[in-house]
Amino acid sequence: MATPGTAYRSLALRRSPLAVPSAQVAHLEGDTATPAFARTLAERGLPPLAAAGIEVLQVNLGKICNQTCRHCHVDAGPDRTESMATETLDACLAALAGSDIPTLDITGGAPELHPEFRRLVAAARRLRRHVMDRCNLTVLLLRGQEDLVPFLAGHQVEIVASLPYFRQTETDAQRGEGVFGRSIEALRRLNAAGYGREGAGLILNLVTNPVGAYLPAPQAALERDWHRELQRRHGIVFNHLYTITNMPISRFLDHLLASGNYAGYMRRLVEAFNPAAVPGVMCRSTLSVGWDGRLFDCDFNQMLDLEVGSDDAGRLPSHIRDFDGERLARRDVVTGRHCFGCTAGGGSSCGGALT
Repeated sequence: MATPGTAYRSLALRRSPLAVPSAQVAHLEGDTATPAFARTLAERGLPPLAAAGIEVLQVNLGKICNQTCRHCHVDAGPDRTESMATETLDACLAALAGSDIPTLDITGGAPELHPEFRRLVAAARRLRRHVMDRCNLTVLLLRGQEDLVPFLAGHQVEIVASLPYFRQTETDAQRGEGVFGRSIEALRRLNAAGYGREGAGLILNLVTNPVGAYLPAPQAALERDWHRELQRRHGIVFNHLYTITNMPISRFLDHLLASGNYAGYMRRLVEAFNPAAVPGVMCRSTLSVGWDGRLFDCDFNQMLDLEVGSDDAGRLPSHIRDFDGERLARRDVVTGRHCFGCTAGGGSSCGGALT
């Protein structure tokens, strides 16, 4: 029997042309039926996107993951080998120590599988930074990870956990057979450690994104449904539910093209453009660090190899070892047609809906 969550194969393993970020960019930017994002901002009387500070340092520890999800924008999986080097991880900690960035957001892949995940968490907490772990839940059940839940709780790490739906069918359709059951078991372990329970001070937030080529339903209504259904069906409690729009990149772009839904999905994103969501997009307050130390405006730009651009003084430092917080905090943001995914409907970010 296959390991839960590994029913699908990465684009890299399939040797798909879309495994190369430049091929994805070429397809998106060659899509003349979809307007340029920057032009849309201008036509709506909105200024070009620019950073408004750095509130979150989001660090991607690599593409190694115990799951291979159908929608994954990272194209992560057990076959990927990309992993952050020690010196790069140390440069991330140096950037935190030399700045007042309040939050470290750790992602992957499954970041917990990085051999220095625990050192990064512990060091950031010593710096009195809030730490978030973007967790796929099933990693908590792997052999050798028995101490992971107590470790996270002991360091008061906020868990941001992926769960496509509160029913098995939809979840396993997106993440692989057996993922839902193991995710529920992991959530029970987190609840037993105090996560999601009132007064415990241990934050457990869930993240859902649509299984198909449509926009998420309103976040507040979904959150009410999820609280009710997870409690009723499984006795699970959590703090908040975040909705995230599927970005038309990587495996989801591959799915859209293979299913003939690409043009319709892009049209749906453009028609749902919400000017009120623009000020809150995550690229304005987040700096994204790739597994190799390169700097990006957001996690999505990272996956498309669109490095940070410039500010009034010219080309910006492009690697975390050359971190210049003052300049990076006022940088111009690099945009593309994929950015419509963050501004459609209620808006979308790593912290959920924006309006």
